Amino acid sequence: MASPTVKPVLRTDYQRSVADYWNKEKDPVNIKLGEVDGLYHHHYGLGAYDPAVLEQGDEAIIAEMHRLETAQAEVLLDHFGDIPPGGRLMDGGSGRGGTSFMANARFGCEVDGVSISEQQVAFANNQARERGVADQVRFHFKNMLDTGFETGAFTGIWTNETTMYVDLQQLYGEFARLIAPGGRYVCITGCYNDLTGGRSRAVSQIDQHYICNIHPRSEYFKALADNGFVPISVVDLTPETIPYWELRAKSSVATGIEDPFLTAYKEGSFHYLLIAADRV
Repeated sequence: MASPTVKPVLRTDYQRSVADYWNKEKDPVNIKLGEVDGLYHHHYGLGAYDPAVLEQGDEAIIAEMHRLETAQAEVLLDHFGDIPPGGRLMDGGSGRGGTSFMANARFGCEVDGVSISEQQVAFANNQARERGVADQVRFHFKNMLDTGFETGAFTGIWTNETTMYVDLQQLYGEFARLIAPGGRYVCITGCYNDLTGGRSRAVSQIDQHYICNIHPRSEYFKALADNGFVPISVVDLTPETIPYWELRAKSSVATGIEDPFLTAYKEGSFHYLLIAADRV
């Protein structure tokens, strides 16, 4: 009897290039912030910063940036409501694991993170062992467009600044399979404002910097509806993320992409959006 064909995790040249980028990534804006308390994030921050840190030196600025990015993850998790003790969550594009550990600590549930970066998966699994939660929080070298997890396995799934690397119809088709009916999907993402036309110059600069493909805002709602998701909460977080970028521009870990983000947000061509949608 022939063995079933095992599909490769990386299936296109683009996916291989993205994986290579994140396997090699050791950006201080991610590493130094994570070293503050051992929670390593790969997303941006929310909320006003304390202006006093500007007088206290770079270490204080780094700590404040980390506080804002952790606050962003708390906002995302807030939109799940209550997760039952036997629930199970998935982190689509889990990076070095920060939000997965926060979800486990908050809800006491199992969490599975998936990433196409083998380096990030290894880092996050090591973090899970060091934290003593490796039996509850696991990270997998998988493609979130086709995870191989069983149908209906998850109470909820989130993506945090990862959807710009994938086709939304494929993604939400897979998530519709994975989330049990009545479960929830929560997304925080940057999307361009298609009411103003195509990508602005600043949005194109962001795409080029991260080798991603930022989607228009309307595409999210069409792909969600096409795959059986009903949005229950949509929040424009743009005003709340601008202070993070202004602080980051003054830090030692600035990468040069700060000006395009600030320009795009302030001119209205780019939005930082949270969408919570139920699987019907």
